Amino acid sequence: MLIRSFSKTLFFVATVAITLSASAEYRVYQYMVSSRLNPRGPASVVITSTLDPNSYVKYHGGNRSIRVNLLNTWMCKGHTGGDPICNAPLAKLMDTTTPQDNPEAIQQGVDAAL
Repeated sequence: MLIRSFSKTLFFVATVAITLSASAEYRVYQYMVSSRLNPRGPASVVITSTLDPNSYVKYHGGNRSIRVNLLNTWMCKGHTGGDPICNAPLAKLMDTTTPQDNPEAIQQGVDAAL
């Protein structure tokens, strides 16, 4: 009897620990999409989606209607319901100012090195 209650308690504690440590994430894809049906329209459009390449093509009419080229992909961490798609990590790196534009950053870098 004691072993049975201990195993039930251990199972409950393990389930709670796994549930609390779980985290959500999803993959984001960036495509260059062009139409095969309307050659007079815009040449290509950059699209960001959570659909993988095969699903995106099938959902939007198949290979006969659109051409899709994968440009970039990254992971977003956290809850996915109703929130906008997170920015690409590469875009965050490119948004930083260069040291030549910001003399204070150069001085902080020198101070940190000393």
